[in-house]
Order: sequence, then structure tokens, then C-alpha cells
Amino acid sequence: MAVAAFSPSFFCSLSSITDSEGKNDNVISTLNRFLPFRNPGAFLLLRHCRGTRISCSSTASDPTSVHHHQQLKSRRPPEENIREEACRRDEASASHGFSACYVPFDVPADTAETYSLDDVVYRSRSGGLLDVRHDLSALKRFPGSYWRALFDSRVGRTTWPYGSGVWSKKEFVLPEIDPDHIVSLFEGNSNLFWAERLGRDHLGGMPDLWVKHCGISHTGSFKDLGMTVLVSQVNRLRSAPFNRPIAGVGCASTGDTSAALSAYCAAAGIPAIVFLPTDRISLAQLVQPIANGATVLSIDTDFDGCMRLIREVTAELPIYLANSLNSLRLEGQKTAAIEILQQFDWEVPDWVIVPGGNLGNIYAFYKGFEMCRELELVDRVPRLVCAQAANANPLYLYYKSGWADFKPLVAADTFASAIQIGDPVSIDRAVFALKATGGIVEEATEEELMDAMSLADRTGLFACPHTGVALAALFKLRERGVIKMNDRTIVVSTAHGLKFSQSKVAYHSKEVANMACQYANPPVTVTANFGAVMDVLKKKLDGKLSL
Repeated sequence: MAVAAFSPSFFCSLSSITDSEGKNDNVISTLNRFLPFRNPGAFLLLRHCRGTRISCSSTASDPTSVHHHQQLKSRRPPEENIREEACRRDEASASHGFSACYVPFDVPADTAETYSLDDVVYRSRSGGLLDVRHDLSALKRFPGSYWRALFDSRVGRTTWPYGSGVWSKKEFVLPEIDPDHIVSLFEGNSNLFWAERLGRDHLGGMPDLWVKHCGISHTGSFKDLGMTVLVSQVNRLRSAPFNRPIAGVGCASTGDTSAALSAYCAAAGIPAIVFLPTDRISLAQLVQPIANGATVLSIDTDFDGCMRLIREVTAELPIYLANSLNSLRLEGQKTAAIEILQQFDWEVPDWVIVPGGNLGNIYAFYKGFEMCRELELVDRVPRLVCAQAANANPLYLYYKSGWADFKPLVAADTFASAIQIGDPVSIDRAVFALKATGGIVEEATEEELMDAMSLADRTGLFACPHTGVALAALFKLRERGVIKMNDRTIVVSTAHGLKFSQSKVAYHSKEVANMACQYANPPVTVTANFGAVMDVLKKKLDGKLSL
């Protein structure tokens, strides 16, 4: 069915095991006890847009007459939920003309090797990464002004599924999925923090410095943006008419991926399996998948070891792989870039600084910006900066070699534990994004990242150590004059500071070995005596009191 030619003004629509030299029988036997096969029943087909009833027939009458297509939305009956309301109101077929498929990463547009998004495939025939490619010719049937207006019209709504910051851009994400298969926790729509004091007082008077708070999300990290897409697609595959025998969804994780996967699988009733490196993630990150009912395997290895195991296990068991090797997640993560453009009324910032570990996110930001440029929502893309912890910096070392010599490494311990990765899956994707945007890679030592985090906190933020890495990179680039005072600069905060409170406690207690902790602010112990309290306060407020 053809796409109706609506005018731009019309808004349509845990147990513990040990890695034993590749002998994974104990892993598989453990998982088999937790993975009953399930055959969910069929779901209703629906497609919905802001209470609007529309005909998607190519013979629709005057498309400029909004009143012809639109009726006022009355409150739904009390016994009806938002999915059922969307189904009742919808008259449109899912065959709307938009589509996407898997292709090998970085190949010509006319490649013959393509895969349906309904295929369970993670690598190309040559063993390389895959990418999700959209049919841009179909999307280009509508001007950029149309997409800007459509996306803006959906922000902050509860209309299913467009109230989500991800699914409000459904046509750019998974255009062919039935909304009733979508598993959403209304993720996205995260705020931009104007870092006024930090820019003014500590970065040479920067007036246009912002922090994109992706960590203000359901599970406390940006991983929610990608996981809603991946789990929704799994939900589709497990449902009629596909009825795929997918027993569960699994991931290796440094903490945030497992939390997001577990929450979305719990919402969908799908078993989740997570492989975590023993004693290498925060307690807050560990408790999230446990609380959501996931099968949590604490494995005596690092993240890279967990990643090797999960890839071997998913080759033997019907477990869907949820790591960023799977390019579906990047489709959700790219919406953070589109959201930034929306929040600036579709003006493009000069710089976007992203912490990098497994390196899928820097490419996701590039995809979001570039898709908007190609579809003429904007006319350019910002320059990207990938910031790495010096203790886990393979991309930085590759960049410093002039892209001549990439060497995986064993990542050392870092407070930025979620990016403690020495052999990133998405290295090629990251390099592509950086080259395409004139990008830069910078690193931060442990002291630099903790000081940057703590200084930012003193200006009103409550940053995670990974945000500290990005902020430390910003300090260095400002000092060298690469980023100018008046450049509009976005620092991406990937997780909520509350998930890493132990690191803040250690810093402010000055318990970190070989670190001065110059911005530490420990509590002052004082006796329960008025005079003693007054003495402390007078000393603290010396010169600020008018007595």
C-alpha cells in the first residue's frame, strides 16, 4: 500500500561460575535450567498517531484538509488501556511503505547481501559487523520540515507508543514493527542541563555548554534507548505469526546493559540472562538485574571474557544476543542525537562529546545526526569527540597512531567501569563515525576523570565517572583551544551518578590511593553544642557573613 501524500502540516502517522578455558558445558547446563520455551499467542496489529484517524490509501481525498482526517480525541473508557485504545482508534495498515534491513557494515548502497530484520543474524557472511539500513528513498518522499513537525508533535505524550523518546521516531527506528509488539518504558526525552556555572567559572566563560542527561532514564543509563528496540524485536519474533523458538535474551555486561536488558525483558515476560565480570561492577548495577528476575551469572573474568562466552553460548542455545554486536540497539541509541537537535529547535551543535567503551554509542550518535542531515531535517552534522579512560584506551591509542595500528589490550581497573573494555566490538564503527565528522579521541586519567566529575558536581551536576571522562576531555580540548569559548558543546552523560555512589564516597573520604582528591568535601564532625556549631560555621563562611 502506498504512503499517503499528507501535507507536512498533517501529523500522521544471579549464580556464580568460572570461565574454564573455553569449556562452556557448565554455562550451558546452568542456563538450560532457566529457559523454558514459550509460545506467546498472537498480538493485535495496530498503528496509531495522536488520536488521529487517517486513511493511508493512495486515493485519499484532499490531504491538506486536516478536519477531513482528524477527530477530537475523547478520554478512553476506564477499562481500556493505552494499547487497546490505540488499536481501537487505528484504521491504518502496517504496510506504510517504510522499511529497513541488515546489510554488512560500510558497504556500497547496491550491495546484494541483505538480511531481514526478522532474521536472527549478527555477522555478515565475511564475519564483519552488520548495520541497519533504512529505505531513504521512501522517507525522502516527505520533506525534512514534515519529519521535524511530526517528531515535535509527539514529544511528551502518553499516546502509545509515541510518548517514548525512541518510538516518537518510529519511522526512523523500526518502521515495520507493529506497535503492539513494542516493549517501552517511555524511555528517552531526557533533559539537557545548561552547565552555566561550569562553563562560566571553570571553562573560560563558555556560555553554551550543555550536558545531555541520558542517565535520567528508567534504569539509569542510556542503554534503555537501545534495549527497547532490541527487546521489542524479540517480542515480535516470539509472537505470531513468527513464533520463533527464542528461549531468552542474553548479554555480557559491565553493568548498565544488564540492568536495561533485565528491566525490558521483565516488562515483556521474556527470560533474561546476563554475564557479569565478578567484582567489577557497582553494587547498584548488580542489584538491578537481580531485582528484575534475570538469571545472573557472575563469571571470574573481565568484560571481554564475558563477551567471548556469551557469543559461544548463543551459538549453541536459542538465546538472542543483546550486546552491541547486534546493530538493532544502535537504532534506539541514535535517537538521542535526534533528540538533541529537537531540543535546540533543530539547530546543530558544534561539538558532541561521548564517553567510549565498546564504542557502539559514538557510531549511534553519528547515525542519528547523519540520518537527519540526509533527510534534510538539518544541513550539517556536529564534530564528535570520543572520550576514553586512560586505563581502557584502545581507540585513543589507535587514533594517536594515525589510524595505522589498532591493538586490543587488557583494560586496567577504572572508576569508569562501564567503559572498562580493551577489545571493543564496534571499533570499526567508531573509526567510521570519527572520520566522517572530523572527530577527535581524547583520554582521561583516573585523577582527571574523578576531579572533573567532582568539580562538575559542585556546579549542580551529580555526574557519573563516565561523564567525568567526557568532562575531562572537554577541559583538555578547551585548554588547547580546539573547542572555542562560544562553541555550542554537548557532553553526553551516559549514566546516573547514583549508580556509582561508592566512587563518590571514596573520593570525598580521600580514600583513593595516589589521588589528591582536590575537590573532596568530607562532612565535618562536630559536638552537639551550639558554640561548637557556630565556630565551625563562622570558619566555613569566613568573609561571607555580615554580623
